[in-house]
Amino acid sequence: MGGEPDKMETKIKICGLSRPCDIDYVNEQQPDFIGFVINFPKSRRNVTPQQAVDLRERLRDGILPVGVFVNEKVETIAELLNSGVISLAQLHGQEDEAYIARLRARTDKKIIQAFRVTSMEDIASAEKSSADYILLDNGTGTGRAFDWELVKQVSRPWFLAGGLTPENLAGAIDKMRPWAVDLSSGVETGGVKDPEKIAAAVRAVRKSKDITSKRRRTI
Repeated sequence: MGGEPDKMETKIKICGLSRPCDIDYVNEQQPDFIGFVINFPKSRRNVTPQQAVDLRERLRDGILPVGVFVNEKVETIAELLNSGVISLAQLHGQEDEAYIARLRARTDKKIIQAFRVTSMEDIASAEKSSADYILLDNGTGTGRAFDWELVKQVSRPWFLAGGLTPENLAGAIDKMRPWAVDLSSGVETGGVKDPEKIAAAVRAVRKSKDITSKRRRTI
């Protein structure tokens, strides 16, 4: 299944995979995480739990699958986590601390909680989350960036999402220093995953790692 990626450099997650060819694209580029939007029909990237199972079987070891959920039943998420279909759960709805506690009672797998950022109050709320990681975004699937100036210094591991593309990734990483970046629409063309954009995004993150490593060696 592969272990969790190290925590030294910025990671990359390619989200919203829904077709076998999407899995082939990421298998070739090997991002740290991929995401399945599960049981959320409002999303064009939605997959059923069974589809997630089938796609997971095609996924190369070493890439961690994340299940993205919106107000899903705790039992459903726990089953997918404990069976190994997904390695982490990402909560994108109105899930509260009581919900996270119920989920933790059923699984020891890690949790990402997404927050829509419009003010410093949203950052403060995110910092207080009991989830293992937080994801800061402009909103569910908007494809637009929030005001990055709001994130002066987040003191815990966090994912940067919203409005990211292969073209602006390097600048975002250099400015924001997120623990991970999360792309979906930014690596699509015509509403479907684009292998060239996925490759470009992964290259951009790897390049940023090389630059960071060189800086560290000169200190």
